Amino acid sequence: MTKLVILGRKSQTGNYETFFSKLPARTVTTLVPGEVTSCDALILPGGGDITPAFFGEKNKGSRTVDTELDILQFQALDTAIAARIPVIGICKGMQVINVAFGGTILQDMSGDSLHSIPSGDAFHTSIMTEDSRLFKYFPVEMHVNSAHHQRIDRLGQHLKIIQRCPDDGCPEALEHDELPILGLQWHPERLPEQAGEPLLSLLSSYF
Repeated sequence: MTKLVILGRKSQTGNYETFFSKLPARTVTTLVPGEVTSCDALILPGGGDITPAFFGEKNKGSRTVDTELDILQFQALDTAIAARIPVIGICKGMQVINVAFGGTILQDMSGDSLHSIPSGDAFHTSIMTEDSRLFKYFPVEMHVNSAHHQRIDRLGQHLKIIQRCPDDGCPEALEHDELPILGLQWHPERLPEQAGEPLLSLLSSYF
């Protein structure tokens, strides 16, 4: 049976488990990077911020860092890359992908209310490039939801931005130029009325 690994703390991944359980796959949430060697796809979920030392900076506004989890997620991603296992990173997971390929993070989008609001997700427009894996499954212009105070700064090697917020240029999605690796800054698992489910079709195409 197809196996999907969510590399995260089970107390923080309930929404992801519910969302990805719609796939014809066994979903396993774990903190053991070795689980990736026997999986068909890896999910790097959202969460706190990445420890800034991993992209060569001191803390300039990063919050709720979890260095142990960072290490485990980087190890799991390295395993997936070596085995060419599909990877989807969501919110922090997209930023983990960027840092793993040598990119950096803007640690605090000071005063920005477009991508995060106190009461929950912020919704805003995004524009997608037509030469992306997502284009087959989502419209060029779509409303996405976000809850983040950081964004990609310098882009990692072999990655390309495939979706941006037109209001401020914030990267909303990226993909690897060769490997089956996709990052989303928004949260498909929290979009209303099954609006995020085309992502499940994309992931199914990898199996």
